[in-house]
Amino acid sequence: MNKDLLSSLRPSLVMTGLFALLLGLAYPLAMTGIAQALFPHQANGSLVMEKGQPVGSALIGQAFASNRYFHPRPSAAGKGYDAMASSGSNLGPTSQALVDRLKGDISKNSVAGTNIPPDLLTASASGLDPDLSPEAALYQVDRVAHARGLSPATVETLVTHAIERPWLPFLGDPHVNVLALNRALDRMAR
Repeated sequence: MNKDLLSSLRPSLVMTGLFALLLGLAYPLAMTGIAQALFPHQANGSLVMEKGQPVGSALIGQAFASNRYFHPRPSAAGKGYDAMASSGSNLGPTSQALVDRLKGDISKNSVAGTNIPPDLLTASASGLDPDLSPEAALYQVDRVAHARGLSPATVETLVTHAIERPWLPFLGDPHVNVLALNRALDRMAR
């Protein structure tokens, strides 16, 4: 009986070890190598570099609080744009915490006579979204232009050039990367 058990258990153990090596080691190493060879920028986090130092990632939002910069969507990820705490807020419409946060965001972003674009008030699903709708970026033009002493038309032109459109219309919506827009704004001021 022991011989039957060992002879039937042996193939299972051999296959488990083989697939553990194949799928747990060889496959991930191969995919990492292919990604590094074909898409090194994306495989390394889409880091944005300035003078050889990383200043952010094109894939993760950053907090910009100064009126001299375009503000991103609110973050639900920990204390700001903390990638380790990425998650949705899961606050429902009856949540007092959500109502209080929205009141603060509305008073901070309010411009008389205009409706605030929803993405300036609502966090994304991950809480780390680096992009805004073109409407949300254009909504902030007057504030940024005033803080920098620039004409609104100049800043609006910068926003218009920063709009990224999808390859095909059904693949997504136009958007503006806030980090790229703010870096372009800093370069313009130099």
